[in-house]
Amino acid sequence: MSLQPHVVGHKNMSITIALGVMVMLLLFSSCSGRKKEMGAAITERDSLPVMDTKGVTTLISDSGITRYRVNTAEWLIYDRKNPPYWAFEKGIYLEKFDSVFHTEASIKADTAYYYNKKELWKLMGNVHIQNLKGEKFDTELLYWDQNKKRVYSDRRVRIEQPDQIIYAIGFESNEQLTKYRFFKTEGIFYVDEESTTPSNTLRTDSIK
Repeated sequence: MSLQPHVVGHKNMSITIALGVMVMLLLFSSCSGRKKEMGAAITERDSLPVMDTKGVTTLISDSGITRYRVNTAEWLIYDRKNPPYWAFEKGIYLEKFDSVFHTEASIKADTAYYYNKKELWKLMGNVHIQNLKGEKFDTELLYWDQNKKRVYSDRRVRIEQPDQIIYAIGFESNEQLTKYRFFKTEGIFYVDEESTTPSNTLRTDSIK
């Protein structure tokens, strides 16, 4: 009789251990299932473009009106990246049209990315722009926010006008590049009226 409490305690302990093992197995199975689900969520498809097109020349419409023409050697679309974007890593030439199909501005760049959800272009490497007035802009990095209708850069920029060449660090402009301001002007070089290139006796003005 004196052993009965010990025997009963042993059975309770065995039941407790058995229940503990079952709970651990259930938890392990649940965790294993979650790991499998997480593993399946990240696939090779996420890093691959949904579209890869070579030798592209296309017109892009905005609200039913043709606004842009794009010419590029390769156009990649990554729809599962965060954020999703279009890639033009072999160069791009882009023209922006007004409502009557006149070219308002043209842009060339070595590399470009377009974040379609934000309507934001990022243009890199030998970025060259020409506006309707024939003014030329050259820089290494340029952003074009179509949503805010704004073009801007924080890098060194060269602006060539008919009578002068302006060097500055950073600028912002409207989409047509007809109204712009500089963040920091390095100098203005006046062009000889009888020559298409700056003369050897140029005067340099520093604007603060």
